[in-house]
Amino acid sequence: MEPKQLAKNAAKILSGKKADDIRILEVTDLTVLADYFLIATGTSTTHLKTLADEVEYALKKQGVMPGHIEGRGGGNWFLLDYGSVIVHILLRDAREFYSIERLWSDAKQYGEDDL
Repeated sequence: MEPKQLAKNAAKILSGKKADDIRILEVTDLTVLADYFLIATGTSTTHLKTLADEVEYALKKQGVMPGHIEGRGGGNWFLLDYGSVIVHILLRDAREFYSIERLWSDAKQYGEDDL
């Protein structure tokens, strides 16, 4: 699956589970880490886990497995690494504190309406 399509699919999965403020950052020309960062906000630690589990499950059904997952031990941030796409699911306070969009402000950004 192409990276952009993977990011869009993951964003739609998150939207279906009521994630807030979903953003896709195109970082292809800015870093070798990934082509896209997908950032979404959950309302509680339980919601974060549900969102992460659903992305992992739904993409696995499409034949796409994450290379690594961080955050399973609890906390305020889940990260699912799909190589070309890195999915960040954070609580609102953590998202504001780490401000990923600001750190990658040179990236082209897509909102939920752009999917």
